[in-house]
Amino acid sequence: PTLHQMNMNQLNNKTFRAKAHELVDWIADFVENVENLPVKSQVQPKDIYNQLPENPPLESESMDKIFEDFQKIILPGITHWQSPNFFAYFPANSSYASLLAEMLMSALGAQCMVWETSPAAAELEERVMNWFKTMMNLPQNWQGVIQDTASTATLCAILTAREKFTNYKINKNGFEGFTNFRVYCSAQTHSSIDKAVKIAGIGAKNLVKIAVNEDLSIYADALENAIQADLENGLQPLCIIATLGTTSTTAMDDINDLGKIAQKYQIWFHIDAAYSGSALILPEFQHWINGIEAADSFVFNPHKWLFTNFDCSAYFVKDADALVNTFTILPEYLKTQTRGQVNDYRDWGVPLGRRFRALKLWFVIRNFGVKGLQEKLRFHIELAKELEVTIEATDNFEILFLRTLNGVFFRYKPKGIDDLATLNQLNEKLLLDLNNEGKLYLTQTKINGVYLIRMIIAQTNVEKRHVDAAWENIVNLSMKY
Repeated sequence: PTLHQMNMNQLNNKTFRAKAHELVDWIADFVENVENLPVKSQVQPKDIYNQLPENPPLESESMDKIFEDFQKIILPGITHWQSPNFFAYFPANSSYASLLAEMLMSALGAQCMVWETSPAAAELEERVMNWFKTMMNLPQNWQGVIQDTASTATLCAILTAREKFTNYKINKNGFEGFTNFRVYCSAQTHSSIDKAVKIAGIGAKNLVKIAVNEDLSIYADALENAIQADLENGLQPLCIIATLGTTSTTAMDDINDLGKIAQKYQIWFHIDAAYSGSALILPEFQHWINGIEAADSFVFNPHKWLFTNFDCSAYFVKDADALVNTFTILPEYLKTQTRGQVNDYRDWGVPLGRRFRALKLWFVIRNFGVKGLQEKLRFHIELAKELEVTIEATDNFEILFLRTLNGVFFRYKPKGIDDLATLNQLNEKLLLDLNNEGKLYLTQTKINGVYLIRMIIAQTNVEKRHVDAAWENIVNLSMKY
């Protein structure tokens, strides 16, 4: 038998073309109808695992059979982040333009580690990141690079701060003589900072979490007091991390105040704007970054609120040489004739391998246009503003933290019940019951011991009817308690 006869089920160009058309039709139908599916997967632990065979198939299987199992086994185990009834966490949005770019990225299959492995990938990335500087009013002398996530970008910031301060000695010699670094952030900062400090070898005990103001922004005076106390005790302040849009309540740290402190004590200043940074394409929110010239690095995620498929994180630095010097390793097999003339982005972060992420940003920005992106964000913010007014006017519910963007933070509080533990239990039950129904998906947080429900209105295709239906569902279910 020939190899062809042995592998009749394997795709060739002709059968791939036919199946691809079928899948595109399925994808288009899925996007159109995803709001009718349970938002949160309704399966129980091990439901999916136990439907999968213990051993891989020895013989080739047809795409018809594989896709049938995808629909029967896999799809019920998917939580639908692209549903307009998804109001949980922060979004991981998609769009038609981004989906098409993802298809092309996969077809090209390029490994974009250096300029020569795909010149278009490197040069498009450089141009698109410069577009963001213009769109968001970031300093023009900064340089940008696409990372996979903000967690990786923040790790890059801390590692670069570490190496620049020590003249790259830790990379060469280890931590000998440098065991007293301190990193500062607010108590509301994302858990990725805790992880980055541990990975960078600085140690969790040296992450100093500073008290916050009533609006949950970092208390600048407390930060400066902590820095002064550390200096008096022989410790070395290394990095300040500000948050624009905390995970719990989208609180905004004061960039101007923190930047002045960073400059005064010559400390690396990193800004984590993973979710809320997308709003900087709106001129009315650019006051949040007054004083950003004092910062050393900045990150935001287009894959959250700029309709670009996960993963795609935009990281900007003031001193690109420091970033490159931190990560560059040059074995013989990676040397090229163009080195020094172009950006070899594998030197700008942790991984050697890199996907062609700039392509989907290019597609999205061009297909929406800056005005289209702005309109979409403003619409989401307006929906949240209207919902906040509705909640304030609804008996037995209260807003706990005022909205800054398109997140609404509230709790169920029946008249006559003031006990914190009881209220927390009621709200936890309400949230679990809502999510188990599958009609919408919300998440929670705790602030000062108070359990609150978060509703983030940011999904690409969300409309007013989805928000209205979600709120009606929340109120109706609460009446059963």
